This record gives sequence, structure tokens and C-alpha cells, in this order.
Amino acid sequence: MEFQGFSKETLPFLALIRENNNKEWFELHKKKYETLILEPSRAFVEEFGEHLQALEPTVNFSPKINKSLFRIYRDTRRPDAIAVPIKHRIGIIFWQGSGKRMQSSSFYLHFSPEELFVAVGVRWFEKPMLDAYREYIADDERRAYLREVLESITAKGYKIIEKGYKRYPRGFDKEMQNAELSLYKGMATYKVLDPHLIENGEKLIDTLFKIYEDMLPLQQLMYDVSLRVKED
Repeated sequence: MEFQGFSKETLPFLALIRENNNKEWFELHKKKYETLILEPSRAFVEEFGEHLQALEPTVNFSPKINKSLFRIYRDTRRPDAIAVPIKHRIGIIFWQGSGKRMQSSSFYLHFSPEELFVAVGVRWFEKPMLDAYREYIADDERRAYLREVLESITAKGYKIIEKGYKRYPRGFDKEMQNAELSLYKGMATYKVLDPHLIENGEKLIDTLFKIYEDMLPLQQLMYDVSLRVKED
């Protein structure tokens, strides 16, 4: 299936999911979910994954659930889970490396009735990735290079996720140059776009490619960090 863009009915359907967020309603409208969201998402992953390989030949993508696509059902069993069972925000990920997809440096996007969110990096670190990140930036030159990359990206109009810690971790202090980089719980850059962009397949692919090309230095740096992860 060639990717032509998502239907103009897709965003309104996601708004309906939010208004009727229960499994009974969703099961009655599952065919519409498959037609408006699942099938074009698979086509997008196949087509855009090949485009991304021009930037990063080793990028991973697969048009399957729990690969580049996410389950539409939210896991409500977790203590911190949101109570509503169905997601009205559709995420897609292209990741680099052999680790967990959400702990690998990745090209990520999600869309909802309110926004198209485009990002690169790792949005939150689990302990192995956090340790690898801090080991990486413990070196003065690598820390300075990360600062240079972030300044270059923000100069192009992109944003960096906020810091997550207030106290410096062991091995860092305020006297160190660029020590504030140790206060991050993740390291990613992002841009928020008009969600209706998903309705124009060619424009969506061209826009995403340009954004990811701009963000590529952070993607490559975070992939380098991921290679330092020491698994238990």
C-alpha cells in the first residue's frame, strides 16, 4: 500500500475516541480504526523508513504493533497508568540500535487532534541508559560537544526537553563547565506542528525528513551513548 497521507476523517475519529473512551465503543468502531489509522500508519512506516535510511542506514523500522507502531490499548494495570483504556494519540517510532526501542536513540512522532509532535533522542532514561549518558558527559570534550549540538539545534527553532533533576549527581558540580547537562532525565529535541499535516502524504514526508535531518547530530550522539549501555 502506497502512503498517500491520512484521511481527513482521522483526526475527528481520534477526537471521538477521546469522547467515547471505552472498549465497548471502540470494538464497535474497530474497522474504522483499522481503515483510518492502522493501515495508513503501516504504509507510512514502510515508506518513511526507507527515507530515513538515507540519513541513518542502520535505523530500525517495522510496520508492526510493538515495533514501529504502538498498541491502541493503554495498559491500565500499572499504578501510574492513565485510567482511560484507549489512546487518542498515535505514536510511531524508528529506532537505532539493538536495545529496547524506547531506550534507543530514535526518530519519534505522535499525532492527536491537537498536535503533530516530532522528536529525536531518548525522552526518558532508565537506569542503564542514564548511567551511560552520565559516563559519556563526564568527559569535558564530549560534554562541550553536546552543548554545541544543542545550541545548533535550538538556533534552528527546535526545543530541548526540560531538565528533570535539581541536584547534581555524583561526579558533577556547578563549577564544571556545562555541568547542567547532568540534570537531564532524558535527552531529546522536539518540534510541535499542525496535526492536519498528516493529511498530505508528500508534504508530511518532506517536512519530517527536513526536521530529522536538522536533528540528526543529536540522534547520532545519543546512539553513541546507547552503545555504552552496560546491561545487567
